[in-house]
Amino acid sequence: MIAIIDYGMGNLASVQKALSFLNIDSKITNDEMLIKESSHIILPGVGSFKQGMINLKKLNLIEVLKREVIINKKPFFGICLGMQLIMENGNEPKSCKGLGWIKGDVELINNKELPVPHLGWNRVYNNESKYGENKLIDNFYFIHSYHVVPKEKNIIETYVDYEFPMVSSIRKKNIYATQFHPEKSQKAGLRLLKNYFESNA
Repeated sequence: MIAIIDYGMGNLASVQKALSFLNIDSKITNDEMLIKESSHIILPGVGSFKQGMINLKKLNLIEVLKREVIINKKPFFGICLGMQLIMENGNEPKSCKGLGWIKGDVELINNKELPVPHLGWNRVYNNESKYGENKLIDNFYFIHSYHVVPKEKNIIETYVDYEFPMVSSIRKKNIYATQFHPEKSQKAGLRLLKNYFESNA
């Protein structure tokens, strides 16, 4: 069973719907025992970095997630805000400490011409991706005003060009995360989810 973490930051039902389409059992939960019993953990989310951390703390999820993902090495998939929260620091709307599983920061998209947020479909390209199939890996759906800047460049799997190259997915050991929304990315997103769960069965 996949635990989809419910911490009040959105897009949970669409994640579960995508998994159901792939015949993957999942539960939306913030219950410690269900998280402990799960085979995988998904942390989705949209919205403010600071509010996300406040919600995780209020629900006493920070320690259980650390235990299951960092200590017990359970497969983890972060989506959008869920990718950002695993970094050391965020800046939305002001400086705030994150979960700190990945060294690096979350910074405002500093564009001069293209609008912020980065909203809609965009093509990602490969940097030794495990779950993609080509150098260019289809279009995925994005909605974000901040982007991750990892200190370890070898964990970067894919980039997206939006006036400058931004990290669109990372992978380190049992941790995988995407800035785009695979659950909203139709066939490409479903293919990525299928590849991920087959590779981490």
